[in-house]
Amino acid sequence: MKIKRILFIDDEDDIKTLAQFCLESEAGWLMISASSGKEGIAIAEQEKPDAILLDAMMPDLDGIQTIAKLKSNPTTKNIPTIFITAKAQASDRRRFYNAGAKGVINKPFDALTLASQISGFLGWQ
Repeated sequence: MKIKRILFIDDEDDIKTLAQFCLESEAGWLMISASSGKEGIAIAEQEKPDAILLDAMMPDLDGIQTIAKLKSNPTTKNIPTIFITAKAQASDRRRFYNAGAKGVINKPFDALTLASQISGFLGWQ
């Protein structure tokens, strides 16, 4: 079975470090990280990960702008994207889903269930 590769786009290093530990130790997945929307888009085009975790609030390109660029790019438009955010009111969630997100995970996330939450949103067994 192919190892899942997850791209996590977030400007907070400690969050990415925690997520990487969870995903690699809990699920055996490989996590690639990017610190900005622009960097994330470039990595997504090159690496074509199995899924993207995307922070909503980042400097320069925010999550909504980043997912719009990913979805308008033929190389990255079919990569499922899940928002990981502290902005999780109903109106924010609607905006994320309307932008093409497959799921929304609240920050701070539960380290022990992160991989299963992602699997649940994406229908992975």
